[in-house]
Amino acid sequence: MRTDPAIALPPGERELLIDRLSAPDPALHVTLLDDATVTTQTCPVRGPHRHAYHELFWSRTGTGVHLVDGERTLVGPGTVLVLGRGPVHFLEQARELTGAIVRFGDELLHEGLPNRAHPGRLLTGRDRPVVNVPPDDTPHLDAVIGALAAETRRPLSTRGDDVHRHLLLTMLGWIGRWYDDGESAAPGGKADADVHLYQRFNALLERDFARHHDVRHYARALGVSESALWRAVSSVTGSSTRTLITERVMLEAARLLRFTDLAVGQVAHEVGVRDRLYFSRAFKRRYGTPPRAYRERFHGTVDDDGA
Repeated sequence: MRTDPAIALPPGERELLIDRLSAPDPALHVTLLDDATVTTQTCPVRGPHRHAYHELFWSRTGTGVHLVDGERTLVGPGTVLVLGRGPVHFLEQARELTGAIVRFGDELLHEGLPNRAHPGRLLTGRDRPVVNVPPDDTPHLDAVIGALAAETRRPLSTRGDDVHRHLLLTMLGWIGRWYDDGESAAPGGKADADVHLYQRFNALLERDFARHHDVRHYARALGVSESALWRAVSSVTGSSTRTLITERVMLEAARLLRFTDLAVGQVAHEVGVRDRLYFSRAFKRRYGTPPRAYRERFHGTVDDDGA
């Protein structure tokens, strides 16, 4: 399993690692779990890291504890943890886990699916949901995962991306349905047009948040007016477009402060904020403490550039 630094840091400083699929082709890996037990010492990727791919963690039986952006997420029997690219993640422990880990790249996804069925809404969501799988559907999920695993074992010359994509999107469609049926259904009852526009905005925000902080950029890229975008975003989330942009920028800053040794000024630069004073004030509004104090809360590191 290969890891690369997310940010170039001087030797000896803590780096935030990026875990990548071991080969560009195929863009799909399936790991079957059979009564697996994992500790912080035996986890294949040591310490907090990002994914350069999407991951579905299916727990048919057993329990596990994932650290997602430093917060513990418990998974139990009959659940799927959905982890898109971006969050800092670490499997802290697992006991008697049976199920699978499905990893895949963006190239296996495509546009053109019905608005609510598009998998991007889960993979770019802020909540990183744990989805409950109905017991009656467990055999179907196992069957599709088993078929995916079998496909990845075929010789390269006989593997078909179309088959991979079909099976993967079937599974993601089911997970989206179970998510909507659960208590945590996010956009339930909202107009499909608003939900679709919000999903497109969210995907664009994940791509551009470090370069563009202005609402105008996102509205133009999506081909709508700023007011239309605001109406859709506020209808689905209850927040304004500008608020979601700022929250996404500050979330990335919090990850870098907590999991790297970048100085506060470097963190501000990485998330596209040139004004250090504005960055410090905006961060404090979001997290209740200035950037330097936020970092000290977790590992006592003191920057040499203030803030």
